Amino acid sequence: MVAVSANRLELLQIADAVAREKSIDRGIVIAAMEDAIAKAARSRYGQETDIHADINPKTGELRLARHLLVVDEVENSATEITLDGARRHNPAAQVGDTIADTLPPFDFGRIAAQSAKQVIVQKVREAERDRQYDEYKDRIGDIVNGLVKRVEYGNVVVDLGRGEGILRRDELLPREMVKTGDRIRAYVYDVRREPRGPQIFLSRTHPQFMSKLFAQEVPEIYDGIVEIKAVARDPGSRAKIAVISRDSSVDPVGACVGMRGSRVQAVVNELQGEKIDIIPWNPDIATFIVNALAPAEVVKVVLDEDRERIEVVVPDAQLSLAIGRRGQNVRLASQLTGWDIDIMTEQEESERRQKEFAERTKMFAEALDLDEMMGQLLTSEGFTSVEEIAYVPVSELASIEGFDEDTAAELQARALKHLAEVEEALDARRKELGVEDDLKGVPGVTSKMLVAFGENDIKSVEDLAGCATDDLIGWSERKDGETTRHPGALDGFEFTREDAETLIMQARVTAGWISAEDLVPEGAEEAEEAAPDASA
Repeated sequence: MVAVSANRLELLQIADAVAREKSIDRGIVIAAMEDAIAKAARSRYGQETDIHADINPKTGELRLARHLLVVDEVENSATEITLDGARRHNPAAQVGDTIADTLPPFDFGRIAAQSAKQVIVQKVREAERDRQYDEYKDRIGDIVNGLVKRVEYGNVVVDLGRGEGILRRDELLPREMVKTGDRIRAYVYDVRREPRGPQIFLSRTHPQFMSKLFAQEVPEIYDGIVEIKAVARDPGSRAKIAVISRDSSVDPVGACVGMRGSRVQAVVNELQGEKIDIIPWNPDIATFIVNALAPAEVVKVVLDEDRERIEVVVPDAQLSLAIGRRGQNVRLASQLTGWDIDIMTEQEESERRQKEFAERTKMFAEALDLDEMMGQLLTSEGFTSVEEIAYVPVSELASIEGFDEDTAAELQARALKHLAEVEEALDARRKELGVEDDLKGVPGVTSKMLVAFGENDIKSVEDLAGCATDDLIGWSERKDGETTRHPGALDGFEFTREDAETLIMQARVTAGWISAEDLVPEGAEEAEEAAPDASA
C-alpha cells in the first residue's frame, strides 16, 4: 500500500464532498485525484516515467504503477524494458506490450502535495466550467431567476445558483436601479465558452424576454393555443405584441389581457411600467399594419410589395396619434410588421394626388403632342408613363371612351417616336461623356444608367466591375451628431442594395473576372438535380 496523507475512507469522503459542492460527477473528482497523485509520483521517480495511479471507487484503495514498453533493446530505462525482464513479470509478454510495474510506497513531500492539490483544483475547475456550459447552452431562450451578486460599472453580475450570468448595462431597462441582493429575472440570449469560463449573457430588453413573460403568465400561450407571432419593443417605454389563436373559440387578445387586465399587468410590472399594445395578427399584411398602428384610425393603405413599403392615410386629427411621441408608434408598428410605413393625412394625400395628376397630364401632353384634355384622360385611365402607352395592346387604348382604333394607333406611334428620340439623346450624351459601348452589354444596364455612370466617372465594364455597392446606391455617415448623405451613381433610380450587388456581379462576368456559374446561388444546382422531371 502506498503511504499517502489520507487513508482510503478519507479519499472517497473528499471526492464525495467536492462532487456535491461543485455539482460535478464523482468520477471526475476521483480521476483528478489519480492524475494529481501520478504527477506527485513523477516528481519522485522522474518526469519521464509513465506513472499511473488508480483509486478503487468502492474501497478507496490506491495502487501506483509504472508502465514500461517491452522492446528488444532498451534505450530509455525509465520507459522501456527488455523482453527477458518483462517475462519475469508476465511469462506471456511480447515485444510491443506494456508491463505495469507496481511501485513501492512513499510519502508525499510538501512540494509534491502542493503540486497535487493544484492539479486537483484545476481539473475540478475545468469540470465545473464544462458542467456550467453544458447546462446553460441548452437554456438559451429561457428566463432565469437569480440574485444580484455585484454591480460593476453599471454591469450586473447575477448569481444563478449553479453559475453566474452577466447583465450588461445596455441590456437593463432604462432608469432601472438594481442593488446587491436584489432578486432579478432575465432572458438568456447567449452562452459562450471562453478561457476564463462560460459566459452567460442575460437581457431584460430583448423582445423575446417579453414573449417568455407572457408564456409564464398566459396558460393558453404555454399550451400552444395562442401563438406570439411578433414582438417590437422600445424597452422601458412601450411595446407591441402580435398574437393569433389556433382555436376559434379563444380570443388571443383577451387571453393575454386576462381578467381585469391581471395577466398583462403582471408583465407590465416586471418591465417597470412598460406600456404594451396587444394586437391581433393577420395574414393580410394591410390589415395587420392597420391593427399595428392602433390606437390610430386608418382611412386607406397603398401597398408596394416589391419594396415592402406601405403608405397609410389617416384623418388629419389622427396624425400625431399615428406617429406617436418621437415617432414611437409608427416605428414600433414598422418593427412589428417588417414593412416601411409612410404616414400622411387625407389632405396631404389629396394634394399629392392632384400634383401627380397635373405632372402626368403635362408629361403626356408634351411627349405625345396632345391637348390637356387627352392628357388628363390618359392619366385618369391609370397610365403613368409613355412606355406603358407604347407597349400596351392597341385594343386597350381603343377601349378608352372617346378613342377609336385609329386614335389608339396614332398615340402608340407618337409614344414609340418619343421613346426613340429620348434613347437617341441619351446615347449621344453617353458618347459625349466617354462611356464605352461595351458597358451597354451588361445585363440590367439602361441608357439612363449609362449617362448616370458617365457623370460619375464609371466609363467601362471594368470600372463598373470594380465598384462597391455603396458606390452605386450611396451611403450615410454620422459625425459629430449629424448625418451626412453621400449619393451614389444611381441615386434617383429605384435600386435596392440587392439590385446593385447583382449588377456589379454581372459586370464582373462580362469583364471576365468571374464565370457565369459563380452567380448560381449555393445549393441551387443540387436543388435542380433533386427536382422531379416535369415530363415524368
